[in-house]
Amino acid sequence: MKKNGIFSRLFLGVLFLFLYAPIFVLIVFSFNDSKSNAVWGGFTLDWYVQLAQNRTVLEALRTTLLVSVLATVIATVVGTAAAIGFSSMKRRSRSLYLTVNNIPLTNADIITGVSMMLLFVFAGQVLADFSGWLNNQAWAESANLWFDFGFNLGFITLLIAHITFDIPYVIVSVLPKLRQLDPNLAEAALDLGATRWTAFRKVVLPELMPGIVNGMLIAFTMSIDDFVISYFTAGSQVSTLSMVVYSMVRRRVSPEINALSTLMFVAVLLLLVVINLRQARQEASRKRQALRS
Repeated sequence: MKKNGIFSRLFLGVLFLFLYAPIFVLIVFSFNDSKSNAVWGGFTLDWYVQLAQNRTVLEALRTTLLVSVLATVIATVVGTAAAIGFSSMKRRSRSLYLTVNNIPLTNADIITGVSMMLLFVFAGQVLADFSGWLNNQAWAESANLWFDFGFNLGFITLLIAHITFDIPYVIVSVLPKLRQLDPNLAEAALDLGATRWTAFRKVVLPELMPGIVNGMLIAFTMSIDDFVISYFTAGSQVSTLSMVVYSMVRRRVSPEINALSTLMFVAVLLLLVVINLRQARQEASRKRQALRS
């Protein structure tokens, strides 16, 4: 037993070292006074200062956070509603829709990105042709009307693409909580005089909240981390943080990338700590309530 325990701990230690050693090296060299990623030239914060003064990176960060937050909120609402709808379907219909829902999860990102780019280009061209047809009509010319429904790749197409691949993750996260939910709870609330909205908001939604939060976090992580789909659907006027980092790496590996990666890693680490503390407090409060009852 002791030997198994020692070997298990050693294996875990080697595994964590293999996973986090590159990140640790990246963090250390983000404070390197030299541009080299192999030779230590002293401690400095200059790369963080230069990063804060880089308008391209700051604009890409603003775009990334805006797209990620909007896509996460919309995908969470739509995905939760879709999961509730799936749970009320018959088994055969539910299996069919879940199969379709799981396709974006297993599909290659490059296929999704290229297909969505082609869809957006086709839709923009169709709408542009339709606008031209309307503008050539006699009634439009007599009324001095001008239509322009066409669009190019940009922020809106990028947002739609992120919402599209975020929704399946929310559905997959919420469905297990729906399976665990006692269907008699909502009916009992209705029998006690609650409206359907009140029963959903005060009875069903709190039970689904852990799955909703997990789906929201996964959607936010996938959205803020995405590169391939964003690369094909953002166009030439909008850039996300991953796209800027990719363009910087293509030229040369600047220590600003190390600083940026370090800040992102710290932000994710703090987010995980907050989530774990929140879950621990919720479990402790549930145990106290169970002991009191």
